[in-house]
Amino acid sequence: MNNPINIKNKKAYFDYEILEKLVAGMQLTGTEIKSIRMGKASLADAYCVFKNNELFVKNMRISVYDQGSYNNHEPYRDRKLLLNRKELNKLEKQTREKGLTIIVLRVFINEHGYAKLEIALARGRKKYDKREAIKQKDLKRDMERLGKLK
Repeated sequence: MNNPINIKNKKAYFDYEILEKLVAGMQLTGTEIKSIRMGKASLADAYCVFKNNELFVKNMRISVYDQGSYNNHEPYRDRKLLLNRKELNKLEKQTREKGLTIIVLRVFINEHGYAKLEIALARGRKKYDKREAIKQKDLKRDMERLGKLK
């Protein structure tokens, strides 16, 4: 099954230093999965938090489904992430450290048709770190450009 749905959080790589990546499932309603399959999701300010030893994603917008009628979902509701207990315990322990958070990198549909979330343990970057990242990116682009011209 070749599904082109791959919704990315482009700001995440700029604003955060990615330490570790994981793939998690999500508990969704029927209208939510239909909206994701249509590509109507936004991860702009999405992050994950622990509530009662369970991991939830907050601020992830999944637009309402057009043909959903009264069965439609709330666009910004908290959605439970599906990880095994060992992974949850490890993440919870690491997020207690100063400055670490869990952010959402992308939403995709896997080969079995399930919506999956790629999450990452990340540390926020300072303003000077962001400037350094821009410099490195520009230098890399210039080097590639020079390599192609020769």
